Amino acid sequence: MTVLKDAFSANALQIFNSAITEYHIIDDVDQPYASPFPQGGIEEMLYRKCWIDTVQWHLEDIIRDPGIDPSDALSLKRRIDKSNQDRTDLVEQIDTYFLDKYKDVTPEKDARLNTESPAWAIDRLSILRLKIYHMTDEANREGITPEKRTKVRAKLSVLLEQNEDLSRAIDELLEDYATGHKVMKVYRQMKMYNDPSLNPVLYAKRK
Repeated sequence: MTVLKDAFSANALQIFNSAITEYHIIDDVDQPYASPFPQGGIEEMLYRKCWIDTVQWHLEDIIRDPGIDPSDALSLKRRIDKSNQDRTDLVEQIDTYFLDKYKDVTPEKDARLNTESPAWAIDRLSILRLKIYHMTDEANREGITPEKRTKVRAKLSVLLEQNEDLSRAIDELLEDYATGHKVMKVYRQMKMYNDPSLNPVLYAKRK
């Protein structure tokens, strides 16, 4: 039985929070991935999306260590590049889910387009939950000055407001698709630098 009900964002947030919490039990970028949801369903896609974001969040922290060995930094950069591609691929899978969900809806004659697809908005919501998690940690961290704590809590307040606004915007967008007020179109990411046939540095090596 699916966990998605009327408010998509509320259920997505629950899944994101679960993934973030589960990751931080071990808190290791090399820990194995294991989803509590069936493979290939929308719940599993959301969980895996947030897991990818969480691992990459910590990879980005590690690579910014000023004392990191250059060879380790290069390996991490390659890993982050792959993570970004995995993230993009998964966002497109989530958009495919929505395309199928609303395929039988007849758009209104004056139906409007949206500037981004629902999955890319959900991508931002996943990353926002990570910001809130870590900003909350910083707000409660021992040893920081009162001035620093005040600044961090102000930032956290803005993130929480953004969370409410983005969640509402996603739900309203999905409602517009369901009622035909907006028509869903998806343009796939055509990243040339990852394609050996389109990146001149890569295809030049093959000559």
